[in-house]
Amino acid sequence: MLTDALLFVIGAAVGVMNAVAGGGGLIGFPILMSVGGLSALSANATSYLVVMPGQFAAAIGYREYLRKIPKHYAWLLIPCALGAGVGSFALRHTSNQSFSDLVPELIIVAIGLFAFQPFLQKHFHKYLTKRVKHVRPFAAAALVLFLMSIYGGFFGPGFGFILLAALSFTRLNHMHQMNGLKNIATVVMSLASLAILSQGSFVDWRAGSIMAIGSLLGGYGGARFSQKAPSNISRIVVITIGGIATAYLAVRNY
Repeated sequence: MLTDALLFVIGAAVGVMNAVAGGGGLIGFPILMSVGGLSALSANATSYLVVMPGQFAAAIGYREYLRKIPKHYAWLLIPCALGAGVGSFALRHTSNQSFSDLVPELIIVAIGLFAFQPFLQKHFHKYLTKRVKHVRPFAAAALVLFLMSIYGGFFGPGFGFILLAALSFTRLNHMHQMNGLKNIATVVMSLASLAILSQGSFVDWRAGSIMAIGSLLGGYGGARFSQKAPSNISRIVVITIGGIATAYLAVRNY
């Protein structure tokens, strides 16, 4: 009972952080391993179930901003689903030991991208508008989203802020619009990944469902109060916990 309560609370925290700043998966992933007792591969697969309800609820919280996004942006969800499917297919054919050996490096990459996401987003937008004007932003975004979604389908934690960097290739300038679209894209990617990974014993449906309920509540609340939330503090918390998780997994594997 205590374990279930802890999973629920952490799930709510994952939902809040994904809605406000991203990176909630970097908290939920090590918790699934340490508290839930899952292997690295199973915790990664289960994380898609955990984040999906929270991202859906967060998207509802951003509905005022989503209504202002041009309807053709819905086409960007297709490369997200295809890329996630490719990545999860590769994950299915990766042994647990091989994946465990990769996890510390994957988390370091995710933390680095998360830490420098504002810089990357600004740089990508500047580069696109000043140096590659002959490239259509929408087409560039579709290609980048497909490639990045392959990574996200293979390793889910921390992928939300990578999506935000990719969305800087579009003409969306409002942060809450990009956040809302990011949430919808993550839902689509999670569904595609779960469709691939549900065919086997990769997903722990019990632990994942408990955290998913918490994520659902946290995602909506986080989205509604995101304008007042101290995103910089959330970013520091995610980076710190991610660093601790990296050290823990590296020592354990060693």
